Amino acid sequence: MTATTDDSTGPVHPRHTSDSAATAADPAAEPASSAAKTAAERATAYLLDRQDEAGWWKGDLETNVTMDAEDLMLREFLGIGDDRTTAAAARWIRSQQQADGTWNTFHGGPPELSATIEAYVALRLAGDDPGAPHMAAASAWVREQGGIAASRVFTRIWLALFGWWKWDDLPVLPPELIYFPKWFPLNIYDFGCWARQTIVPLTIVSAERPVHEAPFTLDELHTDPGNPAPPRRFARAASWDGVFQRLDKALHVYHKVALKPLRRAAKRRAAEWIVKRQESDGCWGGIQPPAVYSIIALRLLGYGLDHPVIRAGLKALDEFAVWPDEDTRMIEACQSPIWDTCLSMIALADAGVAADDPRLIKAADWLLAEQVFADGDWSVRRPGLPPGGWAFEFHNDNYPDTDDTAEVILALRRVQHPDAARVDTAVEKAVRWTAGMQSQGGAWGAFDADNTSPLPNKLPFCDFGEVIDPPSADVTAHVVEMLSYEGLAQDPHARRGVGWLLAEQEASGAWFGRWGVNYVYGTGSAVPALVAAGLPGTHPAIRRAVTWLEGVQNDDGGWGEDLRSYPDPEWIARGTSTASQTAWALLALLAAGEHASPAVERGVRWLARTQRADGTWDEPEFTGTGFPWDFSINYHLYRHVFPLTALGRYLHGGADALERRREG
Repeated sequence: MTATTDDSTGPVHPRHTSDSAATAADPAAEPASSAAKTAAERATAYLLDRQDEAGWWKGDLETNVTMDAEDLMLREFLGIGDDRTTAAAARWIRSQQQADGTWNTFHGGPPELSATIEAYVALRLAGDDPGAPHMAAASAWVREQGGIAASRVFTRIWLALFGWWKWDDLPVLPPELIYFPKWFPLNIYDFGCWARQTIVPLTIVSAERPVHEAPFTLDELHTDPGNPAPPRRFARAASWDGVFQRLDKALHVYHKVALKPLRRAAKRRAAEWIVKRQESDGCWGGIQPPAVYSIIALRLLGYGLDHPVIRAGLKALDEFAVWPDEDTRMIEACQSPIWDTCLSMIALADAGVAADDPRLIKAADWLLAEQVFADGDWSVRRPGLPPGGWAFEFHNDNYPDTDDTAEVILALRRVQHPDAARVDTAVEKAVRWTAGMQSQGGAWGAFDADNTSPLPNKLPFCDFGEVIDPPSADVTAHVVEMLSYEGLAQDPHARRGVGWLLAEQEASGAWFGRWGVNYVYGTGSAVPALVAAGLPGTHPAIRRAVTWLEGVQNDDGGWGEDLRSYPDPEWIARGTSTASQTAWALLALLAAGEHASPAVERGVRWLARTQRADGTWDEPEFTGTGFPWDFSINYHLYRHVFPLTALGRYLHGGADALERRREG
């Protein structure tokens, strides 16, 4: 079934319209294996050519224009803007505007109110005339959607920094939150690591309530400039929403009467917490939002622009800038070198690059040097657990994650390293740490164990994205797969993980994908893990997954799934075929023993047919996830590493290929 996008009516599913044309365009006489071999060779050459001299790989991590808009607003607030940076950022923001004047948060997605407001404000700061056609179209659409008052809290916080919104009309985050003990509801460790790193500095901002005089008004973004913040209706008092709305009202009163010594001490403690978690490169957690808010918070507490902490933080943010050309600047929300490197190593090894190839050894050496041996926030829930994981970014000792760690281990085991003992020692420590991060139910979250409290999501402040880190099928699958290849398939940790995965399978046969889009990703992760753990291809759970994947294959032979599958079940496994999602489906089918099936052959042919002449694939679609639906990611290497992995396993073997390589 092929899906096309229609924002007004939902997914449309024309049947059997493209397959025959696509097949006719193929060199029909060439066997699928020959086409796969040629495509894999080209893709291998492309990937090897892009390895950094230090041994790592990193593709661009594209999100949406709020990153660029907030970067410009930060520079305006701090008074450090410069003409070249402003013009280059504005050029990128304009290039992402849709024909109707709006901005969205993923390729082909619907318009998004907060993204449009932030982009509009950034362009005004860059000097764009509000009467210009592209600006007038944006402001008119914003008013139609309810204006600034209808935007998310984070957007209104940014506007409050310039006096475009009243602090009294925002939820309160008291800095005294830093004193809540770890067992107390809504203590900072009840939040996911990305959320707590953002919330702690914002408690300082919320207490200080700064206003940097704005250079213009934003009356054109209000439905009624004379009454920009109409009262919001309270939910039922007996509901969680009602409880927290009333709590927020009480906190507004507390803000006015808070004891000054206590408040000063709380802000000081919060600042110490922030500074302690600054990474060696100056960033916080390796991601842009905590870094931005941490810099603002510390600046409000008197840290000068020349203070080493602030200088290092600003320098780190500059490192997130990608310049597509000398006149255009895009901001990455994060950087993914460890993730990209381990996935690249797996792809190259599975495609036939020799295990002792110097380039794989160099990548392994780089990864080994990046292993984290410091206690981070994860140790709050797992005190006494020795460290040993890997993070996602270049510098992030505070927040290693189980997902990266599992994939790094799988990558290292594909390399015949000259110092095998060094690899064994690193893997042993990483396996111990990962196993120890298992949550009570038998599964794994990404950054913390048992980070499952439902309360943080109920706060009025938390109206954007996931703020907790519960276990997910994709992360759990990667850990189970890693444990199985380490000979621990019968270990209680792995068996509990398998049991959890089997219980989480949807009635359709698919698995939900937390960190990738969506059910195709979850299923592409779960099936190889379950097979590696010993389930036969004939197991009912595997057969249900195979049937589901075969049933949702697009007419052109590929697979695709739109991000709208997160809020709307009608979009599940429906979307334009993409290289990464086609690869995920193939990885599951190949693991299930479907090497010779028509679905696999059609998928392989689709990958071979759509490959570019330079050896990679086009993929403007976003297939990665930060927060399901709310924050989407286009990992620019996904379009390459996953297809190469799938082609390699099609050519050289399925789920047992790694074991055969190790024995050989």
